[in-house]
Amino acid sequence: MYYVSTRNKGVKRLASEAIAQGLAGDGGLFTPEVFPKLSQNALDTMRDMSYQQRAVYVMKPYLDDFTASELTAFAKRAYGENKFDTREVAPVREIDSNTYSLELWHGPTCAFKDMALQMLPHLLTASLEKTAERKTACILVATSGDTGKAAMEGFRDVKGTRILVFYPKDGVSAIQELQMLTQEGENVGVCAVEGNFDDAQSGVKRLFADEDLRAKLAEREYFFSSANSINWGRVLPQIVYYVSAYCDLMREEKIKKGDLVNVCVPTGNFGDILAAYYAKMMGVPLGRLICASNSNNVLTDFIRTGLYDRNRTFYNTISPSMDILISSNLERMLFEYADRNDAEVRSYMEQLAASGRYEVSDAVKARFQRDFAAGFCDDEATKAQIRKLWNENHYLADPHSAVAFKVLEDYRAATEDETPTIVVSTASPYKFCSDVLTALGKQPGEGLAVIDQLSELTGIKPPRSLAILKDRRTRFGQVTTKDELAQRVLEFLK
Repeated sequence: MYYVSTRNKGVKRLASEAIAQGLAGDGGLFTPEVFPKLSQNALDTMRDMSYQQRAVYVMKPYLDDFTASELTAFAKRAYGENKFDTREVAPVREIDSNTYSLELWHGPTCAFKDMALQMLPHLLTASLEKTAERKTACILVATSGDTGKAAMEGFRDVKGTRILVFYPKDGVSAIQELQMLTQEGENVGVCAVEGNFDDAQSGVKRLFADEDLRAKLAEREYFFSSANSINWGRVLPQIVYYVSAYCDLMREEKIKKGDLVNVCVPTGNFGDILAAYYAKMMGVPLGRLICASNSNNVLTDFIRTGLYDRNRTFYNTISPSMDILISSNLERMLFEYADRNDAEVRSYMEQLAASGRYEVSDAVKARFQRDFAAGFCDDEATKAQIRKLWNENHYLADPHSAVAFKVLEDYRAATEDETPTIVVSTASPYKFCSDVLTALGKQPGEGLAVIDQLSELTGIKPPRSLAILKDRRTRFGQVTTKDELAQRVLEFLK
């Protein structure tokens, strides 16, 4: 199995090389040369497996240069009971007779990013060994809230790695920020960036392309790698939970094998919903992929019109992990829908870099609209949905998950499509206590008191990793501009 760049199919790498490198040298994203298909009996075979076993079963065909025993050991460590607070790892909860919540926040940082970022360090360190890389990996991360903490927790004190996280100063929740600023580990660093997430993400992309900086780091025995979802090692573990959720619904006899199931995903950088598409390509019977956005609805407009235009007002919302106007993983989707025409994809990305916009061909637009639906809602609608879910279903949702539930509700009203649907729940409501409390009609308290306040109101116990934040020492506090990121990297690696 080889991986090709979305911008130059002539660039081919083994899985270990693609994971170690992170981003292709031409700026493209590594994508499998072919997608393996699940056998006719695969879903039956996986139905009674553990999550760890399913992870190995799904990932192995993509990873020729890894052994099954290696992946089994990785899955055991990544998804063990010492990391996740439930044996199912990614449990599926019934909301009503045809709506299910796939909870991806039972890991150490209480967000769906743990599903991939507990696995990625094992894949990356093994990849460095397989490629005989002797330099230390400097992992750069731009985060809109959850990836930064999950990446630092995953790579904390991992041999042969240093990790530096950049986040928008006023673009994450107070608890998300505190999670990062109190992160333990001798190889981690975090720095706030003045501006929004797109400023941080585009700044990190410029660092990857900075040949002078790369040369300076090479002299110090470092090289760049990525833990963002541009890295194939991030996307691959995400495919697993869609396969797993379908198998769980089969096992619980909510569906029969072959029944179509829709998926509704709160979407920012497009990696999570992309993994659902890849699961569908492998043969999982997924129907419509419903892309849910907040007021930063660039993806909604794109899927509906074929025009991607980031030249618009940026909103800081109560679902900050979706406050994104440049969705990096959309490039991989364009690659598939353009029949893997790398020149066409390269042209779209060049237009985006030059003018902030591009319009896809009618053929590409038609393919998007065949597989995807899209919708968005603002903060007021999000809060109303949190309140409705609690009052009617006794289900406590965070703002990102609530966006997806609201968009699904609107989609069903517009289409009368009552296909069973999995809503992806991406974060614990306890990461956004103040906004959840406000949605439930309560005045939030000060600081971390909101955690106990939400627990007392709902009777739901907060995750331990958040409950102990008040006892953690703040280790970081640096703020920088988007033009000074290279200097921050050099200081971090001195």
